[in-house]
This record gives sequence, structure tokens and C-alpha cells, in this order.
Amino acid sequence: MLFNSLSFIVLFLPITTLGFFLLARRSQTWAALWLAAASLFFYGWWSVEYIPLLLASVTGNYLLGRRLPGSARRRWLVLGVSGNLLLLTYFKYADFFITGINAVAATQWPLWHVVLPIGMSFYTFTQIAFLVDTYHGKVKEYRFVHYLLFITYFPHLIAGPVLHHAEMMPQFARLATYRFSRANLAIGGSIFVFGLAKKVLIADHLAPHANSFFGQTEPQTLLVAWGGVLAYAFQLYFDFSGYSDMAIGASRLFGIRLPLNFDSPYKAASVIDFWRRWHMTLSRFLRDYLYIPLGGARKGSLRRHLNLLLTMLLGGLWHGAGWNFALWGLLHGAYLMVNHAWAALAARLRFPVGAAAWRMPAAALTFAAVCVAWVFFRAADFSQALLIVGAMAGHNGASLPEALAPRVMGIQPMLDALGITFHVGGGTRFVQTYAWVAVAAAIAWLMPNTQQIMARFEPTLGARWPAWLPNRRWAVGMALLSLACLLSLGRPAEFLYFQF
Repeated sequence: MLFNSLSFIVLFLPITTLGFFLLARRSQTWAALWLAAASLFFYGWWSVEYIPLLLASVTGNYLLGRRLPGSARRRWLVLGVSGNLLLLTYFKYADFFITGINAVAATQWPLWHVVLPIGMSFYTFTQIAFLVDTYHGKVKEYRFVHYLLFITYFPHLIAGPVLHHAEMMPQFARLATYRFSRANLAIGGSIFVFGLAKKVLIADHLAPHANSFFGQTEPQTLLVAWGGVLAYAFQLYFDFSGYSDMAIGASRLFGIRLPLNFDSPYKAASVIDFWRRWHMTLSRFLRDYLYIPLGGARKGSLRRHLNLLLTMLLGGLWHGAGWNFALWGLLHGAYLMVNHAWAALAARLRFPVGAAAWRMPAAALTFAAVCVAWVFFRAADFSQALLIVGAMAGHNGASLPEALAPRVMGIQPMLDALGITFHVGGGTRFVQTYAWVAVAAAIAWLMPNTQQIMARFEPTLGARWPAWLPNRRWAVGMALLSLACLLSLGRPAEFLYFQF
């Protein structure tokens, strides 16, 4: 069941919300069980047969967590983390490993074609964090109904955010959570609509242009290649940002606050800053449960760089079982190594890297580097990725569609000086691609993000105009935006992060 489907918006979400608060009048436990049952129904809408696997994972990790405060703590922790990783490896990486063995050893082992249960990567990482936190004595509440709800909670179950036990369990035990709030309804509903608009009004309109470009096999020229890559970059941006907003908004209806997961990452002036803004909870997980345990920066700069490279490699493979994802992770690991080395050198030279004059060129360079890496993230295979990167570097020259020639005659000498020629066909697609890219870029770079618009009621970031207020003007605006989204739904498209 998709957040951007009528069945979710018109039926599931209102019924679940109403049932939760009606039951909460009688019993908090019954309300929590209702929300957990609704979350399992939400998950089972995709495939009922994987509900037993989810429940077995939840029960097994809960029982292991209860053993961790006792004797043989380290043994139980190793068992729990290993069991989670082995289960994820089987479902997500079995065919990847078989393909690798066949390629290296020239064998012909048949693929198992294992279906990856949706959301498994997210709920597995969440439960690993729970086990590690329990081992370190950070878990204080062990009610099974709350743990079941913590893992299965539908706003985060399918595509995150990756949650910490400590930031959710106290909310499930708090009395205020079970009292209906008109403020939460207004705030949560508005955040949800902002996310829905990002998905159906922007990301889904960029998708055909990105898919068309990456579906082509013939070589492309510089401007066409950059147009296709930018279309995908902004499609992924608004798709994931939209999902994150909808998850936070839907959860706020119940008075439950999810952590921020997306903070205008394309405004980042460095790759370090990018990873503080993109998929923030995954970055937090990789830092706390992988990078720091590996030694972080405590054992010298060389070890830090190796730890960064390994962390990002595993982060890339978490996104998918393919060499393209591994290379994407390695690229970002290399970016981070260069970024840290440059920061250290600039500090010694007293170079003003933080000066306002350097922010725009630094942000442009960071964005370009991120776009190059997205090619490997999206391309069908390594060879296609190399062809696209070559085209982006101008190896195939630069050209415009022939249909645009009459419209640019006034700047023909400048185009000739730049070596830009004209090619047959593609005029309408070219113009539409860059038009949607321009709209998306203007919103991403010039407009405040959802947190900034809502900052007066969630003071995590500084408020920016237009700041949301519970008044008639905003009510009319949100109603019109909701209507535009509903009219644009049609056949709802899956969120890109569902595949990970």
C-alpha cells in the first residue's frame, strides 16, 4: 500500500487514526495493539506470506534483547547481530554472491531468485541498533507490545527512517500520545501534503525523462546526458524527500514524532555536509554502528580514510546487491577522503573554506560530484555508466536538437565557438526535460524545505518564509494543494527507495 494511493489516503489512514484514538479512551494497550495490527495489515497489503517472517524477526530479536542484560551478554549480542545479517544476506545478496562466484570460478551454479521482502533492510537495521543499544545499557523499556509497534510502525516500516529504540519507546508509553490533538492533525496533515506534492507533482513528472534517458543504448551528447542525469538526480531527491515528509506527517497524526531524514542535501557545500543531510538516519546508523566501532578517526588519518571507504562501500551495498551500488559507495568514500584531506590542508594554510564567497562554487562542485555518482547508482550496468559519464565529460561532443535551431539563431556564433552542433530529433523531450529540471532546481535551491516552513511548530531549523500558520489562508492553500495532488494521482508510482 503506497502513501500516494487513494486506498491509503482515503481509507487506511483515516480508519487507523480514528480507531487508535477511540480505543485509546479505553486502553492504551489496546490502542497500541490496534496500531501494530494496522501496520501489519499495511505490510501484508504487499504480500501476506512475508508477515510470519516479519513477526518471527520481531519476536526473536525481542527475546534476544531480554537476554542481553544477563550473563553471556557478548555471546547473545554476536548471535543476534549475526542472525539478522545472515537473514538479510540470504534474501538480499544470495544471487549477488552466486553471480560473483560464477564469474570468478567459471562455474554455472543456478541462481536462487530469492524475493527480497519489502522493508527488510530497514527493519533489520533498526533491530540491530536495538540489540547493540540494549548491550550498552541504553534500553530501559521492554514491553513487547511497544517493541512490536516500534518495529512494525507503518510510517517507517517500508523505507525508513532507521529508528533508535530510545527515541520511539518513550513516546509509546507517554499518556499524551493517546490523546487526540487538533494541532497534531493540522501539522501532520500539512507535512503529509507537502510530501505528497513533492512525489506526485514533481518526482513523478521527472521520472519519464530520467527513465527515457537511462533506457537508451545509443551514445548521447553532453547536453542530453546532463539533462537525463539531472532529471534522475531531482527525481530521486523529491521522491525520497516526499516519502520522508509523508512518513513524518502520517506519524504526527498519532502524536508520534519521527526523526528528520532529509535536510536539503543539494544545498550542501561539501560531501561531508551532504551526508549529514541525505538519509540522515542511515548516515547516523553507519556512523554509530560501523564507522565508530571500526575505529573512526581515533587511530590516525590513514585508518580514518580506510574506515570511511569501508563504511561507504557497505553503505552502497546496503542499497542494493550489485557492483554498481558498491562502486557508488566507493565513490562517495573517495569523495569523503578527499574532503577530509582538503579540510585539513585548508586549515593549515588558513584558507577560508567557510567564507560566504566560497559557498556557491563549493555547493556547485559538490552537486556535480553527487550527480556523477548517481549515474552508477541508476545505470543498468557498469558499461552504460561509463558511457554516460563520458558523455557528461563531453567525449561525444555537445549538440542541441535540430528543432531548436530556428529559435537560437541569434546566438549561433556563440554556439559555434563553443562547438555546439545540432542533431536530428528529440526537440520536445529535450525542452521538457530541462524545463522540469529548472522547476525542480528552483524549488530545491531557492525555496525553504518542509522543516523550515513548519519551524514555528517544530523548532529544529530556523523559520523561513513562507512559514506555516494555522490560519484560513494556509487552510485554503493546503486544500488547493491537496486537490492538485489528488487529481494527479492516477496510477500511483512506487517510491524509489522501496527497492532497497
